[in-house]
Amino acid sequence: MLASTAYLKGLGLSAGLIMAIGAQNAHVLRMGLKRQHVLLTVAACVLIDALLITLGVAGMGVLVQSSPTLLFVARWGGAAFLLWYGLRSWRAAFSSEALEVGAEARKLGWQGALLTVLAMSLLNPHVYLDTVVLIGSIGGQLAATERPDFILGAVSASVLWFFGLGFGAQLLSPWFARPAAWRGIDMLTGSTMLVLAGLVAWG
Repeated sequence: MLASTAYLKGLGLSAGLIMAIGAQNAHVLRMGLKRQHVLLTVAACVLIDALLITLGVAGMGVLVQSSPTLLFVARWGGAAFLLWYGLRSWRAAFSSEALEVGAEARKLGWQGALLTVLAMSLLNPHVYLDTVVLIGSIGGQLAATERPDFILGAVSASVLWFFGLGFGAQLLSPWFARPAAWRGIDMLTGSTMLVLAGLVAWG
């Protein structure tokens, strides 16, 4: 019963955090709509989450919170990255070169796709705050015998969400074949990134 409770606690906590609009989700949605390296993208997101959650539950969350240097680097480095990505998305929204889903969409090599998803994940401070600090600190308070089930539950939420978002987005690709739809998602992504940059810098 305790193990089942710990699993559900990890599942519910992770699901509640991961579904918020952010850099990772916006990128996974974009790759799913373009049908480019979807499996690579979602697998990388899941593996990164699994690693960071495990490190957080193992005690890394407490270490980050107690280090002013690490908090400073994560705060301002992450804010700068989110600001750059937000401005980049707004520029794309008003670019004359509209994105398209289909054969004419610009192909991205697997190396570029991997580097991009790593940047979206590892340069985003909210990933660390959600996985290492928040999930990690809560999971770290559980008994040692319950922690594996808590981690499994949290990682399960990541698997279900990212695979559902990445491959489910393909069902929307006909609608996003229109340039106006891509401008909309670019503006939404850009606005989200700029708001997150402000929250990180002044939060």
